[in-house]
Amino acid sequence: MKIGSTEYATLAAWIASGAPGPGPSDPTVTKIVVTPSRRITVPQAEQQLRVEAIYSDGVRRDVTALAKFDSMDEGVLSVTPQGLVTTNGQGQASALVRFDGQAAISTFVLPYSAKVPLAGWTNQNFIDELAAAKFRELGIEPSGLCSDAAFLRRAFVDAIGQIPSIEETRSFLASKDPAKRQHLVDGLLGLSGDPKLDAYNDAYAAWWTLKWSDLIRNQSNDLGEQGMWAFHNWLSESFRSNKPFDRFVRELVTAKGSIYTVGPANFYRINTNPADCAEATAQLFLGVRLQCARCHHHPFEKYGQEDYYSFAAYFARVGAKPSQEFGLFGRESVVIVRRSGEVVHPRTGAVLKPKLLDGPPADDPRDRRIVLANWLTSSSNAYFAKSVVNRYVSYLLGHGLVEPVDDLRATNPPTNPELMDALAKHFVASGFDLKQLLRVIMTSRLYQLDSQPSPGNASDRKFFSHFAVKRLAAEALLDAVDEAAGTRTKFTSLPLGTRAVELPDAEYKNYFLKTFGKPVRASVCECERSADESLAQALHTLNGDIVTDKIADSKARVARLLAAKTPADRIVEELYLATLSRFPTPAERENAAHFVKESQSRAECYQDLQWALINSKEFLFVH
Repeated sequence: MKIGSTEYATLAAWIASGAPGPGPSDPTVTKIVVTPSRRITVPQAEQQLRVEAIYSDGVRRDVTALAKFDSMDEGVLSVTPQGLVTTNGQGQASALVRFDGQAAISTFVLPYSAKVPLAGWTNQNFIDELAAAKFRELGIEPSGLCSDAAFLRRAFVDAIGQIPSIEETRSFLASKDPAKRQHLVDGLLGLSGDPKLDAYNDAYAAWWTLKWSDLIRNQSNDLGEQGMWAFHNWLSESFRSNKPFDRFVRELVTAKGSIYTVGPANFYRINTNPADCAEATAQLFLGVRLQCARCHHHPFEKYGQEDYYSFAAYFARVGAKPSQEFGLFGRESVVIVRRSGEVVHPRTGAVLKPKLLDGPPADDPRDRRIVLANWLTSSSNAYFAKSVVNRYVSYLLGHGLVEPVDDLRATNPPTNPELMDALAKHFVASGFDLKQLLRVIMTSRLYQLDSQPSPGNASDRKFFSHFAVKRLAAEALLDAVDEAAGTRTKFTSLPLGTRAVELPDAEYKNYFLKTFGKPVRASVCECERSADESLAQALHTLNGDIVTDKIADSKARVARLLAAKTPADRIVEELYLATLSRFPTPAERENAAHFVKESQSRAECYQDLQWALINSKEFLFVH
């Protein structure tokens, strides 16, 4: 018999305690407790950790000498194999402790300074209250508010995936209303109650359909054109009607019927076996990565193979049958629920009953997925609400309270647990309303901070002390180039005027979108859409034909302005408004006037100016 590290640790603990060796029915470790669980301290301080194991019979034992210790951020703290922590930096980090298949953390906070004034900080809602408390705890002074122009562009791109028009920019910047930022957010989200202001619902639906189509992996390679469109239309209508997200998930998880007429049934043509269904569902809607437990006990989590396959058993009776309703060669299939079907433990061969993660076995004779969907979307299921709010925080603020955003576990704690809890409670109380979630974040002072860091917060990458600059997504960037240049991109088989964010499929042969990272929808991970810049992207905007041809098009903005004999200063102003959503500064006006005066061709001059603006970081990024 081979003894692994887990069995050895258990055996050693019993020997150390003087108890008889463990047998098949002996108590097992159900939890470990680390002391201290949290400490605020200073660099060069030392702290010995103490680890207690709690057994299934209620007995507690000191297992410090048998536990394994790791630092989760060597830049902030180090820990010896014996559990002695030495702090050596500033910020917040945790020591990871493992024993007998259980894991826990001890968190250390090392303030950057003893006290911060939070000059000018005004709480707009509970987000700001909890963010301010974290800034005080860490001794970080946040940046000031961003400009109106920066907020306008930021809000448009984040809420609906497009930059504002010249008219929208002029109107917002000219407004003296002290609540104009809140009114803008309400208008973009369709929450103002004024039909004239709530004019962006289709744009909102297209943008968030794109986001979730990427994650759920809707694409024609797996589903065919009809299946892909059915799924896309269901997603689009869900966001257009602001369907409560718990209902959205229940409809998806319990879907059955024709993949051509029941959009969410396509979820089971993408995930075709119980294991794939379990992994996708857990990662998408719980923020739990079960993949490791498929073959062994998760090294940093409590889930093992039995948990994995018991959860997968909820999908064991989902199947598909062919249909000829759309003709013999229509490729239609119908998702069905069989009366039988089980999941077997791959190592023991035992048949596993469906069991909820962290819960008891639970079944439904009609359809096991009903039990799963009800539990999954329950207001008491903290993982569901937290996984959604964490994902949306990352969309709006540049990174999540937990990173990676779909890896929520006890050993990967949020940087601000109180804020995570409060956002989750707000989301539940709103009836799982995604627009209300977006609104509360976007109207907070935290969301409106300047992206320019101060000397005191420049090293902060976790606590949102300044707005995290984000690169525009490939589709939003192409649409922004079209909006700025006054052109439209023609996509195969779709009418002219279709925006890139409205594309239903991943399979469009567009070199710009491919270069800037449009995902092929092969994974449920957010990481498939890379945010990293590349040399190919830089070369494409600097030297590629697509941007240059759009700017120089005979029907583009520059050509129309020249044909209308627009004065030079007005042309420069419009190019800045259309491209960067702001007026040019006096220095920029002066430089542009000099450039025009020295140029031999007015057309080439203005085209070069707009080319320079489109290639600027101010255009390519949300700041």
